[in-house]
Amino acid sequence: MSRHKGVAPRLAEALGIILGTEEIPLRLQAWDGSEAGPRDAPVIEFRSRRGLRRMLWAPNQLGLSRAYVAGEIDGPGDLFESFSALSSVGKFAELKAFRPPTVSERIRLIRTAIRIGAVGPPPAPPPEEMDVARSGRKHTKERDAAAVSHHYDVGNEFYALVLGPSMVYSCAVWEDGTIGLDASQEAKLDLVCRKLGLRPGMRVLDVGCGWGSFALHAAQNYGVDVIGVTLSREQADLARERVSGAGLTDRIEIRVQDYRDVHDTPFDAISSIGMAEHVGREQIGDYASRLYSLLRPGGRLLNHAISWNAGEMPPDPDSFIPRYVFPDGEMLSLTVMIGALESAGLEVLDVEALRRHYGLTLRAWVDNLEQNWDEAVRLTSEGRARVWRLYMASSALGFERGLNGVNQVLVQRPGGEEPPLRRREWV
Repeated sequence: MSRHKGVAPRLAEALGIILGTEEIPLRLQAWDGSEAGPRDAPVIEFRSRRGLRRMLWAPNQLGLSRAYVAGEIDGPGDLFESFSALSSVGKFAELKAFRPPTVSERIRLIRTAIRIGAVGPPPAPPPEEMDVARSGRKHTKERDAAAVSHHYDVGNEFYALVLGPSMVYSCAVWEDGTIGLDASQEAKLDLVCRKLGLRPGMRVLDVGCGWGSFALHAAQNYGVDVIGVTLSREQADLARERVSGAGLTDRIEIRVQDYRDVHDTPFDAISSIGMAEHVGREQIGDYASRLYSLLRPGGRLLNHAISWNAGEMPPDPDSFIPRYVFPDGEMLSLTVMIGALESAGLEVLDVEALRRHYGLTLRAWVDNLEQNWDEAVRLTSEGRARVWRLYMASSALGFERGLNGVNQVLVQRPGGEEPPLRRREWV
């Protein structure tokens, strides 16, 4: 069969309708061996009709994502090149809610699908999709616990493959692109300690403590006592093992606890690293007020969180990230975050943007995953590994394009000691 005939040209037509563009900067390879598109372009491989059928029933980001997670489409070459090309055209490039096809577009899409035998009932979503946390009122303690468990309780060994020895699941701080992930994560942990002005004997609360890396660094290097809280039992189990192994059980306590249930105040400092994304716009004011109430006068809070930088966009609960990665997660703008902190009575001392650093961090995580792919699949499933690969690679591109940011906002509860005149202690 000629490589310029067959299924691929009609597949390109269907994908163009879904994406809202006539020019697709991709080389499409179809299940019958045919190809279409520029020969020197990144390759997207459609392995079965089922991948297109998913897009008929969900002609948006979710349909494409489901097909990738299920292994029905793939980017067999450089995944970053393929995703970058895909995200640069049509509806992906508009940075707005994904517009559904018009009636005429849907008719064309169905006709094209009929010609290549892709019409049929909707395939069941890949099993990695999250449903349990999508019922009931958002951000109740029970629903938040279910959402966190979906993302974090997938196996500590799996996360160790992706994150490396640092076991830090947030943006590293890179001196340059060659210094290495572990050293860059340690630099980030130390930066947070210095911004918080930690000194021996202080009481520190680590909100969303993960596997205990910040608590360990702060206790070992700054002589503080730390209470770390997480909603993930698997994280807490490993964090406690690490604390015990370091001989710091008298300085660090790890709890499976919602931050809203912490009452043993006051704290001299609070770290919240990569946790505020789980709070949501409606609850962010209460979050800021709660952390204010936990601080002593003069105490500092370091809020490290991803932001949405591309203007106002309503959250889409049916896109890939909410359904597969962070149920109920929401990226807020830096303006909204600072507004919530200030409205709670906290004084802003410093804001540092780390957008480029997260692109480097995510690329390092993708590299770890790909180098350990067979082991990652063994520890979880191929679908779960594909979810993480898609999420981390697409997120890296989002940071590199400036759609997303990540910011450390340092604030202080008024009263007590005055903040420093200059920020020399943490630069």
